[in-house]
Amino acid sequence: MTMPPNPFGEEDGEEYERHPNPRGPARIPGPRGAADDLDLAGPGYALAADATDHTDAPPAALDPDEPDDLEDLDALDESEYPEYTEITGHPAVPAPAQPDPEPLPVAPPPSHAVLKSLLGAWALAACSAEETQAVEDHLTECAPCAEEALRLRDAVGLLHPEESLDLKPLLRSRVLEDCLGKRPARIPVPVWASPYDTETARLDALLRDFGDSEWHTPVRLKWFEEERRQTRRTTVAGVIGHLLAVDGLVAAALGLDDPLGREAPPGTPAERTERFWEDSPYPTTRRVREPWREQGHTLVRTVSFAGRGVAELDVEYGPFALPLGDAFLERAFECWVHAVDIAEAVDYPYEPPSAPHLNRMIDLAARLLPAALAGRRRAGLAAPPRGLVAAGAPGRTLHLEIEGAGGGGWDIALDSPAAKPSPEHTVARIALDGAEFCQLAAGHISPEEAAVGQNGDREAIRDVLFAAASLSRM
Repeated sequence: MTMPPNPFGEEDGEEYERHPNPRGPARIPGPRGAADDLDLAGPGYALAADATDHTDAPPAALDPDEPDDLEDLDALDESEYPEYTEITGHPAVPAPAQPDPEPLPVAPPPSHAVLKSLLGAWALAACSAEETQAVEDHLTECAPCAEEALRLRDAVGLLHPEESLDLKPLLRSRVLEDCLGKRPARIPVPVWASPYDTETARLDALLRDFGDSEWHTPVRLKWFEEERRQTRRTTVAGVIGHLLAVDGLVAAALGLDDPLGREAPPGTPAERTERFWEDSPYPTTRRVREPWREQGHTLVRTVSFAGRGVAELDVEYGPFALPLGDAFLERAFECWVHAVDIAEAVDYPYEPPSAPHLNRMIDLAARLLPAALAGRRRAGLAAPPRGLVAAGAPGRTLHLEIEGAGGGGWDIALDSPAAKPSPEHTVARIALDGAEFCQLAAGHISPEEAAVGQNGDREAIRDVLFAAASLSRM
């Protein structure tokens, strides 16, 4: 291979052999040192101390006709690589600025027709976030679509999940209360008759959907008599017949038709029930519901038109009598108790009465306790009184505290029904839950089973608990 002429002269031949490039050593970077010799403290990198330095060599002139092969160095920045200028003798050429990428084209907004077709999905909350935002922005500008969106959103509110068809127990009373608050009844139901009206309506709502099999479901009636619990087996239809027969005592006091017939003797509730079951004109099937419900409506309607004085009429229960107002409360209580018996027989939940109605029923039982206690003393079933008390005079007292809904406090005279209860003469206290007290008064639990908070005279406490249980009957 023939070497080109030496541009540096003969005396530089040795140097030429080391740097055969005719453009001179300035075109070639100096030899690099080993990796351990690099100085990383300064900008870029510096040559190792023992490397050959060619920076003193004069730069060679560039041949304008020779093609430029420095494209790979055009992008260097002199501030980043100061060696570039020292080695090449040329200033660093900054890399050309890259143009910013063109932004992506913005999609045009959906058309009116597309947004209108999304209104149904928007009302159901089934749109994506972008679609929801587009629809809501459109609704602020388009009145027809805004009106349509409101109609669709109201319609969605009707598409609630499937619910039970069973009405809530207090729904009827809430509806009536709201209606009467807006337009009071011209002839309102008396306050003392309202619990009976409500409880018969609740029980009728339970019976409305019963089939033939439910009407023949066995039901066991329970009450407390002669120091022990009594039971009687019947059916759902038989329970409604029992309510119809005993309600007839109230109907007879008001001069209405007796369901046992015009010639039927008054008798006790148990005697009337037995007679109805034996030879009633209404068979003890689902057909008994209609005369029972019609009789209840007639009773409420009659006392509503009768005026205030009717509450003082006496209703004969055989061995005792009650004023008509108390008789309606007693019938409401028994209707609720037997409704629970029916609900348990068909395995259906049944709520207690509202607190105001339950309070009236408990109050009636508390007022009957002194007479019941005196009756048990006459029968030798309770301890004799500690002392004789004149009518209206204060005597020994037991304080009955009923907790929960419908609860309150009552003072019970212990020595005589005519005695006046007095907090200063309190000798014992009893605390009971409202529902448990009603179960005790209905004869569904015995006095020994009742969870009672007791304090004071144990004998007086036992007598009062047994007197409460003796209020029950079939």
